[in-house]
Amino acid sequence: MTENAENLDYVDVVVVGGGAAGLSGAVTLARARRSVVVVDSGEPRNGPASGVHGLLSRDGIAPGELLRAGREEAAAYGGRVIADRVVSAGRDGDGFAVATAGGRRFRARRLLVATGLVDRLPDLDGLRERWGRDVLHCPYCHGWEVRDRPIGVLATGPAAVHQALLFRQLSDRVTLFRHTGGDLDEEEWERLAARGISVVDGEVAGLEIEDDRLVGVRLASGPRVPVAALAVAPRLEARDEALTGLGLTVVEHPSAIGDQVGADASGRTAVPGVWVAGNVADVTDGVVGAAAAGVRAAAAINADLVAADTDAALARRRAGHSATAFTPEAEAALCGRVMGDRRHGLDGVPALGAPRQG
Repeated sequence: MTENAENLDYVDVVVVGGGAAGLSGAVTLARARRSVVVVDSGEPRNGPASGVHGLLSRDGIAPGELLRAGREEAAAYGGRVIADRVVSAGRDGDGFAVATAGGRRFRARRLLVATGLVDRLPDLDGLRERWGRDVLHCPYCHGWEVRDRPIGVLATGPAAVHQALLFRQLSDRVTLFRHTGGDLDEEEWERLAARGISVVDGEVAGLEIEDDRLVGVRLASGPRVPVAALAVAPRLEARDEALTGLGLTVVEHPSAIGDQVGADASGRTAVPGVWVAGNVADVTDGVVGAAAAGVRAAAAINADLVAADTDAALARRRAGHSATAFTPEAEAALCGRVMGDRRHGLDGVPALGAPRQG
């Protein structure tokens, strides 16, 4: 990657976001010998968690350690990872102009957006401070760590019953707090009862913490219900505020649990030259899924660039041929190749004024 007098870096791909999706994409692109730069603001969604789970051979690795290793791998293949924040990105001719809060400017042929999402938690005293510790969302990410303990489920939407049933697989002491989740239908009541899940009416006012541990949920009506973990379903919102200039389309997830940027299976968006990967494209992706999505998007980007490079090379080749195809020298050479000794023309005609033979 070179820098010109205007302090503008030219690269094949700018990756916006340096989480599992962005770094996996960057490694794949760099291994394909693409010039790639990752711009990362250092705000991983799983930062508060003690470990990443379900990651084959690396189960329990600290999120920060996983990202550190990913940055080193990208750099080992020639990629650059910059601690900065993208503040704008937009079309610039047949590529894209990207600007960061730190004053850096890039000109990229393609963009990979892997900015992740934001968890919008219910407005409840103490909830944010415990997020990723004993206030949880995903049973696959954190369920094993709270198995066999009293688990509460805070109902804030239609997915609460499903979430309670998932956590019931991990503990036989599960309580659903109806909170603001609305009424349950008869089928839902029966399913909860069949699995022995308790239901508590009334809104939750806050959490009870002792020795930096969650020990209970306090109801607005006064009573306290003991729990060691509380499952919450946040609203999942794609991080796209810095990328509005691209014209990306945000759509609701089919399960109505959040919004994400619309794209095909490879991450290709409706905006030519822009791919998305990870939670910004699928709010349900865990670390493994996000990393896989980054690889798929990177492979699609590289294939797109290969096609563009080949088209450009073909156009140059054809332009070069057309420029020399009809010169006298080219015509004579072609005639010689085709006709050999049988060619005819002016070669045997004497020049004007020359004596005739015989």
